[in-house]
Amino acid sequence: MMKVIITGRPNTGKSTLFNALTGSRDAIVHDRPGVTRDVVGGRFHDRPYELFDTAGLENAKNGIALDSTNMALNAIATADAVLFMVDGRVGLTAADISWAKLIHRKTKSPILLLVNKSESAKRLGDVNEFYKLGCGAPHMISAEHKRGIDDIYEFLDKIAADKNINIDADVTDLDPRIKIAVLGQPNVGKSTFVNRVLGERRQIVMDAPGITRDTVKIPTHFYGRDIVLMDTAGLRRKSGVTDDVETLSALKALDAIEKSDVVILVVDATKNIENQALGIAARVYDAGKILCVALNKWDLIEPEIRDEKLLKLKHQFSNSFHQIIKPLILAMSAERGTGVQNMFKRIYEQYDIASAPVPTSLLNRIVEKLVEQRQPPMSRLKRAMKIKFARQVGRYPMRVRINVGGASDIPESYTRYLRRGIATALHWEHLPIVIEYEKAENPFD
Repeated sequence: MMKVIITGRPNTGKSTLFNALTGSRDAIVHDRPGVTRDVVGGRFHDRPYELFDTAGLENAKNGIALDSTNMALNAIATADAVLFMVDGRVGLTAADISWAKLIHRKTKSPILLLVNKSESAKRLGDVNEFYKLGCGAPHMISAEHKRGIDDIYEFLDKIAADKNINIDADVTDLDPRIKIAVLGQPNVGKSTFVNRVLGERRQIVMDAPGITRDTVKIPTHFYGRDIVLMDTAGLRRKSGVTDDVETLSALKALDAIEKSDVVILVVDATKNIENQALGIAARVYDAGKILCVALNKWDLIEPEIRDEKLLKLKHQFSNSFHQIIKPLILAMSAERGTGVQNMFKRIYEQYDIASAPVPTSLLNRIVEKLVEQRQPPMSRLKRAMKIKFARQVGRYPMRVRINVGGASDIPESYTRYLRRGIATALHWEHLPIVIEYEKAENPFD
């Protein structure tokens, strides 16, 4: 798949163009410069091209700005095509000239010069000045109003033709890759964990919380499977969020739950589990997703108290959520890499279990045996409940619908009994399960 990079100085409209071309809102758009820090990936909504939004190029000597710029330049070096954006309202700057020279040194791939914010001719400077960048003719666009987009498609389609890429390939096919969102509170080691899986320093890692802002989707191959890792911004309590960019980041992080198959909730094992982490877990279970709680920094826990701490955490999760029989809680060290492969082995096992449909005959045999072992209680009206038929009606969450006759007020205690029995028999203990009842039709009504 062709790799396309958007680059340029801060606040030239790169994230707005990324969202326009991908037909998404994955990149955070804000008037404040420097909001994008990591390399944010996506796909064109109507072309088999991968698109990457990068941080604004800045002349920084240290800190986040330097790391972000280096990551952007590394992405440019691997690109098949580069979209170099400048600000038409500001006009040509010395920084544009300097970065254009560096981009030419970084890549031999074709470069398209985009003069953004060109919706008003009155507010444009001397467009001919941009020829000095050595990128050929400048193309006037307005990312916000989606004007001039056809020039981008024409440029990229010509490159695709030269590379024998079929631009009519169906991009609506279901993505077979396992989508894994990495969530947690700030500074628990999410980006360190992602870098460990990738085997490279792809995400910015610093001791300060709140470094990651966008939800960064990174395709990779790990432990025998093709996956998409989604590194998200740290989630804090609402009372602690006062910045609107952080609010947008938090919304993107929560949205990643819905777009994922699996959520890895990273927590700091050296601290107690906070209500915030339990709240995130509740959202994951309610969405029907597979949840793995990753106890990071496990190597810092004294060996003699590890078993007790792990048991306490499992009890805490089990008592907090009725949808789950046994929470999947695994210890690891993102810094050292211990426990990471075992975690993905367990995650893949659960994903395969959750993806496989259960034969109706098998499910009914399980339910019949459970009913034989423990008869349903009488209803408040002293009517017997008769379980007639059970079938699986959904996955993510695992959803079982049971056809019943007689009583309609099935107590929660019996539902928990059925849920536990079905989960144990089908190895669904780590998966969120929902049991629904439907009243059997009376043929004499």
